[in-house]
Amino acid sequence: MKTWQTTFTPAAGNPYIKEYFTPATIFFDIETTGFSAAQSQVYMIGYACRTADKICATQLFAENLSEEPELISAFLNALSSCDTLISFNGTGFDVPFLKSRCAHHKMPEHLDSFRHLDIYKQLSKYKTILNLPSLKQKTLEEFLGIPRDDAYSGGDLIPIYQEYTKNPSEEACALLKLHNLEDITGMPALLPLLAYPCLFEGNFQVASWEKHSWETYESAVGQELILTLDLKLPLPKHFSYTAGEIYAAGSQCQAKLRIPLYDGELKYFYPNYKDYYYLPTEDMAIHKSVASYVDKNFRIQAAAATCYVRKSGCFLPQYQELFSPGLKQGYQDKTSYFELTEAFTSSKENLKKYAMHLLECAFHK
Repeated sequence: MKTWQTTFTPAAGNPYIKEYFTPATIFFDIETTGFSAAQSQVYMIGYACRTADKICATQLFAENLSEEPELISAFLNALSSCDTLISFNGTGFDVPFLKSRCAHHKMPEHLDSFRHLDIYKQLSKYKTILNLPSLKQKTLEEFLGIPRDDAYSGGDLIPIYQEYTKNPSEEACALLKLHNLEDITGMPALLPLLAYPCLFEGNFQVASWEKHSWETYESAVGQELILTLDLKLPLPKHFSYTAGEIYAAGSQCQAKLRIPLYDGELKYFYPNYKDYYYLPTEDMAIHKSVASYVDKNFRIQAAAATCYVRKSGCFLPQYQELFSPGLKQGYQDKTSYFELTEAFTSSKENLKKYAMHLLECAFHK
């Protein structure tokens, strides 16, 4: 079995390294002779550890398939001082593959005892928002402008390794080593992408709110609420995304959310319409406990769609019942509204709650 080590220094003051790459963290990636653990084997494992301000990448290489147990054992021993494994699709492929090969060789392992951070899994929900053609590691590296010398995929290298086991050559060895090394060193470079799920998971503070007006194409006045968010981690690249009425955009350490305001009259529908009468002349419902004061000719039993009172004001949409009372334009409407009040805008808790609501709805639309 061959072992190579490569040391490199990350950019000074990198907030992503500080956040995710602790001394108890290991990045890792495996290379296999196929995609089925029952019929294939591991021939290389690369892993990277952090010591002080340096990152050390170690590569374990089986010169023939009989060295697989030694290879896996050396990797498992390297995990003794770590508590977190970071990978790219590791929870979907690398970890299950290693567990299967350990079972095949009757080797003890405790891979499930670690905290796993899978960069691919973390980003899989945000492909559309980031306008990415795919979520391959090389695609994400291109998105961030990370250069790569390796021109092969893991699948491309399978026949090269198989030929190497029969006729070892420095050229083939160099190709195999380079691919795995760039996968390993590329993963820490992808950490800035985790700033996007960090934002959508609520790691921000609402810095300010603004009520903005503009003139529509019909010469009417439109209004919107703009929320400015201060982010925990800076975004590596600008993004903008529109989902229905919700607009989200972000760059560096700030993001903005825009949502139209509704200025006019809405209806609050009482929940138990059987306890109310509807007054057609006043276009409102009243509880039966006070209906004795109303002439019977001017009241009728309320239905679900007529059991309401009207309210005028400036309102914000909510796509599930977030703030009460929730008002609607019509009984069957799925979107409800709540009033934009000083009590709402003066509460940082409410502003963040609403910002989270908009981000979640934008993501799921």
